[in-house]
Amino acid sequence: MARLYVCGVTPYDATHLGHANTYLAFDTLQRVWRDAGYRVHYAQNITDIDDPLLERAEATGVDWRTLADEQIELFRADMASLGVIPPDDYVAVTEVIDSIARAVAALLENGTAYRVPSDDAGDDVYFDIAAAERLSPWRLGEESNLDRPTMLRFFAERGGDPDRPGKRDALDPLLWRAAREGEPSWPSVLGAGRPGWHIECSVIALQQLGSGFTVQGGGSDLVFPHHEMSAAHAAALSGAPLARVYSHAGMVAYQGEKMSKSLGNLVLVSRLRADGADPAAIRLGLLAHHYREDWEWTDDALPAADARLRKWRAAAARRGDGSADRVLAELREALAHDLDTPRALAIVDAAAERGVDDPALLADAVQALLGVDIREG
Repeated sequence: MARLYVCGVTPYDATHLGHANTYLAFDTLQRVWRDAGYRVHYAQNITDIDDPLLERAEATGVDWRTLADEQIELFRADMASLGVIPPDDYVAVTEVIDSIARAVAALLENGTAYRVPSDDAGDDVYFDIAAAERLSPWRLGEESNLDRPTMLRFFAERGGDPDRPGKRDALDPLLWRAAREGEPSWPSVLGAGRPGWHIECSVIALQQLGSGFTVQGGGSDLVFPHHEMSAAHAAALSGAPLARVYSHAGMVAYQGEKMSKSLGNLVLVSRLRADGADPAAIRLGLLAHHYREDWEWTDDALPAADARLRKWRAAAARRGDGSADRVLAELREALAHDLDTPRALAIVDAAAERGVDDPALLADAVQALLGVDIREG
């Protein structure tokens, strides 16, 4: 069995093309595995309690639970429209607070976590990187391959608190935040509070897939600290590596900058759909780029993808003299080479120009391996 964990969204805004690019990458991986005869167990979290969600809820005057529920529903609808095979396990952090708290308590007990008093609440709990390196198979940098100055920069930019007084190492990440006035909290074996970011994925992945699973996936912005620290927490809990392979999708830019809410340059899947875009064309526009590539979406990307889709659908409605069996073999070969979707699309382009002897097989292959329905009607 192939076991896959992909980090889910924090549901405070709708699905943009950067999100979609990541989930399509690992959807393609699932499709390749399934075509090869593997059973697949796919788990994904949803970070439905985190600072960005709380900040957005406060700014918009919407209850954070309502905001999370609305955005989760929209995200799942966007994924379904794009033909993404849903996870077997789709786990919200708020569903496993007790499990996370017990895991943090276990880290305190085995010496890889410690308490830091706060001025306005009880003790917060932090992960002890140095102790984890002594007591578990994990080593700092083994997933990210970054130097310490770069780690410190990313840690500060991506939700860390390197300057927190009382920490043993600036890079030690938060495991449990004691309850503060006006913030959501839950009773637990640690007292009232809520979990830190990285431990959430560690616990959910271990519960659903166990240690040493096949692939941990996500966007390249998760390499550090999120994937590094999730791996560290899991190794300290289980005594074994979390995943065998860490794989990351590239970032998608628009108007010269990586898509982000703060810059206001998001291209939303739901907005494209509302404007009449065929979701299959959106999918093709994303698959035209290799999943590990950083690239920029442009306003002509969707018309080009739509034109390609029309040609493919015309080919699926007529016979030609090309071999559909050969096209299937070439598609499998392309995707076996690190999910080379640009090459796969070029193979179907060539087949569409010439036509194939078995249009139904061509349509089946494109649907199964690329997730695009090219049957008319």
